Amino acid sequence: MSQDIVSELAPGGTLRAGINMANMLLVTGATSAGEPTGVAPGMARAIADRLGVAVSYVQFASPGEVADGLGSDACDIAMIAAEPARAETIAFSAAYVEIEATYLVPAGSAFRTIEDVDRPGVRIAVSGRSAYDLYLTRSLEHAELHRAKGPAGALDLFVKEELDALAGLRPVLNMNAENLPGARILDGSYTTVQQAIGTKPENTAAAAFLQAFVAEAKESGLVARLIEQHGVKGRLQVASTLV
Repeated sequence: MSQDIVSELAPGGTLRAGINMANMLLVTGATSAGEPTGVAPGMARAIADRLGVAVSYVQFASPGEVADGLGSDACDIAMIAAEPARAETIAFSAAYVEIEATYLVPAGSAFRTIEDVDRPGVRIAVSGRSAYDLYLTRSLEHAELHRAKGPAGALDLFVKEELDALAGLRPVLNMNAENLPGARILDGSYTTVQQAIGTKPENTAAAAFLQAFVAEAKESGLVARLIEQHGVKGRLQVASTLV
C-alpha cells in the first residue's frame, strides 16, 4: 500500500468515514457501542482494513451534511451518492450500489407516469440536498419542490401539507406506502441514485485507489455479500461495472 494513499485517506492514522444516517438502506443497524452497521459502514471498514488503519464513523443526519463534513475536514471519505453538483467539490469513485428514485402519489391521484408529475402547480415533497433532490432541481421544468430534512421529514411534509407527490428511493417509498391507504408508487424512475465513495479532489492517489477498490469490491462479490448480510437484497442492486 502506497504511503501517499494512506497519508491522504488517514492522515491521523484512522480512516474517518462520513456516514449518512438518514439512508435506511445503507445504514441498517448499530452495534452495542453505537457504531452504525450496514452496507456503507461495511464498505468503509473494508477500505480501512485494506489501508491497515482503524475506522471511525462520523455520523451525519443528511447526505448534504456528509458533503459539508468532507469539505470542512470532519471526515476523510464521504459515503454518499455521486451527483454532478457534488462532483464540483468531491472526487467520486464509480458507484458500488444503485437505487431507483421515483414518486409516491396519494390516493385518488390522476398521475400515472413519471412525466405526469412535472406540471405547473404540482407540489413535490423531497428530502433536501439528497441526490434525487439535486437531480430534480436541475431537471424539473414546471413542478415545485418542497424540501424537508431527511426522508422522514419529507414524508411528514407530504402528509401534513397534502402535497401532490413524494420523491424518494423506491424501496423507502414502498415502506411509506404501507401506511398510506390508497397511495401508489409510479412505475419507472426519474433517475437511478449511484452510491459511491468520495474524497477531496486534491487527494489524487486516494481517488485512484478508491476507484480501483470499488471495481474490485463489485467483481469479488464483496458488495453483494454486504447486501445479503445486512438484509437489503432486492432493495439494493450492485451497480453496473460500467458506471
